[in-house]
Amino acid sequence: MNSKRSLVRRTAAVAASAVAALVLAACGGNGDNSAGHDGHSKASPSASASASSQGQQNAADVAFAKGMIPHHRQAVEMADLAPSRAGSAEVKALAEQIKKAQDPEIKTLSGWLTSWGEEVPAEGAMDHSEHGASGMSGMMTAEEMDKLKDSSGKAFDTAFMEMMIKHHEGAVSMAETEKADGSYEPATKMADAIISSQTAEITQMNELLGKN
Repeated sequence: MNSKRSLVRRTAAVAASAVAALVLAACGGNGDNSAGHDGHSKASPSASASASSQGQQNAADVAFAKGMIPHHRQAVEMADLAPSRAGSAEVKALAEQIKKAQDPEIKTLSGWLTSWGEEVPAEGAMDHSEHGASGMSGMMTAEEMDKLKDSSGKAFDTAFMEMMIKHHEGAVSMAETEKADGSYEPATKMADAIISSQTAEITQMNELLGKN
């Protein structure tokens, strides 16, 4: 009997140990899970820190995007005239270069505004400044655009380059403002690229016009 009781006690002890082990394992599992959640919660700020390392947009970034979209659209509109009207191969190549650079930037700028909950300027909005080249950052008036559309050959080449120089100068000025006041890193990087590429194109156009 004693040996039977002893066996029962040992069996109960083993069973109790097994239960205890399961409970501890479960607790340990919970601990691991909670550690996993903690790890995740620690990773999230780090991920958001990485995302926010680009900086949150500010009013200058929004103004830059809203201004540069119609500005680029007009430059592309001007460049679109070159294949059928330009007399010079250099002007045609320059126009193609301008279009290739600015079309993708329009899409990028539009994407930023959408992601910021801002309205993208409608097609045609502010595409022609009422105040001429000296007004809104080098934008051409409707009359100037009509004059360009009505010209061809050497007259077109000269008008195109003279207008585009003013247009580029306006874009460079807008980009410099963005660099000084903007906080969204991709926008300030685009501003850098605009300053670099368009300053080089201004130099090229001045050389073609014989002004350098």
